[in-house]
Amino acid sequence: MFTNINNFEAGLFDRFRRLEREMDQVFGQASSARFSTTYPPVNVAVTEGRIDVDMFIPGVDPKRLSITLHKNLLTVKGERDAGMEKGVEYSRKERFGGEFHRAVNLPEDADSEKVDAAYENGVLHITIQRRESAKPRQIEVKSPVGE
Repeated sequence: MFTNINNFEAGLFDRFRRLEREMDQVFGQASSARFSTTYPPVNVAVTEGRIDVDMFIPGVDPKRLSITLHKNLLTVKGERDAGMEKGVEYSRKERFGGEFHRAVNLPEDADSEKVDAAYENGVLHITIQRRESAKPRQIEVKSPVGE
């Protein structure tokens, strides 16, 4: 029973890889680079007290960003102008332009009421505090009553 499922998955992924190779042949190597990366790149650092998310999105107007945190899913939407001139034929285009949407799963104790966001030098920095109830608490061991 499980052999059929595994063979199905392997066959399906093999078909996707073959399709990607065929697209590379038709459109050049740029297609695989575009499909194999996720935009924008993200770093997520977790400490005892907070979660720091850095999104690298140069060329974005921070006023046009939409940031939501629902339960433990952080979602950032925006749009980036690629700066491409109209009427010009490009031999290579590697700069991403247009709308983007990135969702990041965070630890379950992310506090959606305590979130700060700042944009500087092309980096969106989001800080989410962790709930107090999730932080480790030191428990004092008391001696028995009467001692």
